[in-house]
Amino acid sequence: MTTVAVIDFETTGLSPAMGDRATEIAIVILEGEQVVDRYQSLMNAGVRISSFIEAYTGISNEMIAAAPQARQVMDEASRFVAGRPMAAHNASFDRRFWAAELERIDRPAPEPFCCTLLLSRRLYPHAPNYRLGSLAAFHALPTSGRAHRAMADAEVAAALLGRIRDDLRIQFKVPEPRHELLMKLQACSRKAVPKAIEKHLAGESSQAEGCHPGASPG
Repeated sequence: MTTVAVIDFETTGLSPAMGDRATEIAIVILEGEQVVDRYQSLMNAGVRISSFIEAYTGISNEMIAAAPQARQVMDEASRFVAGRPMAAHNASFDRRFWAAELERIDRPAPEPFCCTLLLSRRLYPHAPNYRLGSLAAFHALPTSGRAHRAMADAEVAAALLGRIRDDLRIQFKVPEPRHELLMKLQACSRKAVPKAIEKHLAGESSQAEGCHPGASPG
């Protein structure tokens, strides 16, 4: 059964390369289609939050002042993920902050990320747009909490990932949509999706035949 850590950051801005830092992290462990564990924490990185970001996320400088240090939170988060494959909505954003914040505490960030935004663009051409809230409404996914808070967004992203996996099983007859396949699909064009799935399934079939007891070597 595929297990994935679905992550969401709230931050002071768009780019750690420009000095922006994380202010909140949430991680949902998705085992198959079931959420089996959660981690969430505000974090104090010693960077002031602008009034615009405070209004957008609801996270204030006062809240951050009382939060644990970013170093402690990221150490806990890394241990919580424990090397599992990861997923996020607009994963390029969260992956940058995951890597940058872990680099500050000399921790590696080797986890492969799949992106529910990219996958949705490939699989749902009739969606009105690919914002997380819009896709949640498009699929009638359950939502709770305030949008643009980390746990609420991580929960919705996990539900969206579950829906993507279900649709791959039902529409494309993929028995177990593993992380490896999701990574392949997000990297190909929309038109190339059926062929990529066909090739993936053929490869899995060949491997199964090669491992079958009594099969000829080579």
